[in-house]
Amino acid sequence: MKGHLALLLYRALLPVLFLIAFPGWVVKMLRRGGFGTALNERIGIHFGEAECEPSGAIHLHAVSVGETVLALKLLNAWIAERPCDRFVLATGTSTGHFLATSAAVPGLRVTYAPLDFPWMIRRYLDRFEPERIILIEGEVWPNLLRIAEKRGIRVDLANARTSPRSARRLMKFAPVLRPFFSKLSAVCIQEEGHRALWQALGISPENIHLTGSIKFDPESSPVPAQDPAFAEMLAAFGKDRPVVLAASTFPGEEKMLARAITEADSSALPVIVPRHAERRAEVANALSKAGFAVTLRSAFLEPSSSSPQAFVIDTTGELATWTSHADAVIIGKSFLSTGGQNPAEAILARKPLILGPHMDNFQPLARNLLEQGGALPAHDETSVLLAVRAALDPQCAADLTERAMRVLSAHHGATRRHLSVLQHARTSA
Repeated sequence: MKGHLALLLYRALLPVLFLIAFPGWVVKMLRRGGFGTALNERIGIHFGEAECEPSGAIHLHAVSVGETVLALKLLNAWIAERPCDRFVLATGTSTGHFLATSAAVPGLRVTYAPLDFPWMIRRYLDRFEPERIILIEGEVWPNLLRIAEKRGIRVDLANARTSPRSARRLMKFAPVLRPFFSKLSAVCIQEEGHRALWQALGISPENIHLTGSIKFDPESSPVPAQDPAFAEMLAAFGKDRPVVLAASTFPGEEKMLARAITEADSSALPVIVPRHAERRAEVANALSKAGFAVTLRSAFLEPSSSSPQAFVIDTTGELATWTSHADAVIIGKSFLSTGGQNPAEAILARKPLILGPHMDNFQPLARNLLEQGGALPAHDETSVLLAVRAALDPQCAADLTERAMRVLSAHHGATRRHLSVLQHARTSA
């Protein structure tokens, strides 16, 4: 009865939440060019003959960009072992859709995941008839789970992620959520400490598997490689300048971090990579007002100004490569926004890390890095300045990167452990 009432409440609220979010979603799609990428699929409307779809495939649902990257890692490892298996990757954003199609995985059908309205879910399942569905990280949707169960479609959760804040919320509402979450067949958790939460949400102990995080698995993550063209662009700002990269920044962080970098070392070049490239004009304007001569990656011209320089990377898909050229990396969305961004690429590239105070989405990794001396903490402009000075010291940098690699090694083999769970579940289903 409790589950029935919860479902009724969810169905009543979903249209309201959709209407509230819709205007902001439209603005995002306009900025990111999403309206030319079959967004009709997001509402369960597909063009073309259904007979051409890969019926009976394994579906991965990865709504965000980060989840799409993670899903591609899992896919590539799976295909290497079982090249005859067929896959559909369903994304939720235009950027994720672009990344998935650009990956050019042979035979992979990329589509948009339907919104969690029952009629959209039914149209999606009618068209594709998936053998099973694997959700990535946190994409647990009540109507999808309920309808999939009725049709006998197995649903698993890979790389289950719960931040401390979301874990508290989930535990608080566990009695209401249990009827939905209990429909999951297997859950792959990143940390042993998460096991109790998933049991409280109705998952049987034998169906909870400790795998570690694919996102942090050094085995499935190639070490970022340098690019001669990128090196040439950096050299145009002056040879042998220290490069301090601010990765995946959010509004307000760019000016603060660029100022701290140049105050820490007047020869250091701030390389700013906004999380959303469409913010280029906003970022450039803020840096210009702060006294920086701004060069955009998308319209690169050799800098000539004697003012302090700032290099803004306003192109997508290049963060890993720019990371490989950095002398130190500051993780964005951890100072003036919340949640943080993934530090694993910088660790694999053996770059000293500086973390802001808001790394909730990457706990306990961020906490372990700080506790074990694998990253430097900072919380404001002054502390960033001091951290940059320390990170640019060769001995300090060597110590930081070595300790960070030791922390990351706990997730070594996570992708293989996921395959062991998910492929076995398939053959035994």
